[in-house]
Amino acid sequence: MILCRTPFRVSFFGGGTDFPQWYSENGGAVISTSINKYSYITVRTLPDIFNYRYRLRYFKTEEVKNINEIKHPTFREALKKHFLKNKTIEIVHNADLPAMTGLGSSSSTAVGTIHALSFFNKKKLNKLDLALDAIDIEQNILKENVGSQDQVAASFGGFNYIQFNRNRIKVNKILNIKNVEKIEKSILLVFSGIQRKANNIERDKIKNLKKNYNYLNLMNQLTLEARSILLSNKFTIEEFGKLLDHQWEIKKKLSSMVSNPKINDIYELGIQNGAYGAKLLGAGHGGFIVFICNENVKNKIKEKLKNFFNISIKFENSGSKIIYKDN
Repeated sequence: MILCRTPFRVSFFGGGTDFPQWYSENGGAVISTSINKYSYITVRTLPDIFNYRYRLRYFKTEEVKNINEIKHPTFREALKKHFLKNKTIEIVHNADLPAMTGLGSSSSTAVGTIHALSFFNKKKLNKLDLALDAIDIEQNILKENVGSQDQVAASFGGFNYIQFNRNRIKVNKILNIKNVEKIEKSILLVFSGIQRKANNIERDKIKNLKKNYNYLNLMNQLTLEARSILLSNKFTIEEFGKLLDHQWEIKKKLSSMVSNPKINDIYELGIQNGAYGAKLLGAGHGGFIVFICNENVKNKIKEKLKNFFNISIKFENSGSKIIYKDN
């Protein structure tokens, strides 16, 4: 049996410039961190006594004889690429937080499934190959409207400045630990109560890439500015929060589907009660909002938003990791 743990992520800057349709021509970059909330994938063989070859357990249970009968798209395609087909196998998925909430859970599941299956078959992929394999399945095989940052964040882990170009993805770890620790203490995640499918929202953004050319260029510039202040010895949470707020204003312009009145109301309450900045995570329209604030106002914001689930998080650095093996 193999148990793989793969982190979710919080993306601060550059979301939208990680679409290959954009960065293959213009380059892109994001700043994000993996967090101590995870997707778990268990892979194990089963005795051949069962009248199926594949048992998949997530929010549904599938028991099928042939790979092509599998309805879960990521499990199906990962099995096609990474499984020795002469065994009966079970894959089980669990997670610390709900899917479709802007934390990169789909890509976390993809990375974790590939990692577990490849390890199960004695094939060890490095972190970049693991991310690229997940990108290939999601973008090229399943034709999903997704960017490339989530797979990289889930695979590598850590607080990173990630660059995207036509033929290269480069992960640069933010090495000013004191600044990263200040951000970690300042973060509050608030759940809007809305779970949404990202596909339609991202499709709309991709369709409008040419129309949004100036906004995406501005995002690239903003990400570079954020990287600069993160490396500075004069870093302040207030400056970081206000820059994040600027990112949110640009993000809303990429598609009319990004925000809605409920999101706007939560955002305004947080800002009015002391947050320096905030943005909605993920594609948009629902999921978690990240607030940046001083520790002394965090409880005040929690109280004002007590009708919404909220969590404080820790950053993590391991990325996707095999945490148990017995095979």
